[in-house]
Amino acid sequence: MTYEEYLDEVTTLIVEKYNLADAAAIKLVVAAQDAEFFVKHDDDKKLRNIDQAHKDAKTIYDASLGKKKK
Repeated sequence: MTYEEYLDEVTTLIVEKYNLADAAAIKLVVAAQDAEFFVKHDDDKKLRNIDQAHKDAKTIYDASLGKKKK
């Protein structure tokens, strides 16, 4: 998938898995993008897959709650 499609997928997963409003999920993904979370994804298209999107959605959501990555 393209980089933009990948960001859309991560956003959708945050909405669906964590019951956030679209606007809130978009803000999380934009903030992650601003913090350069997705730089590797932009460079390496192999990272833009559904399994990675699930992991990234969890990481971004957990970070928004102040949880540390395990």
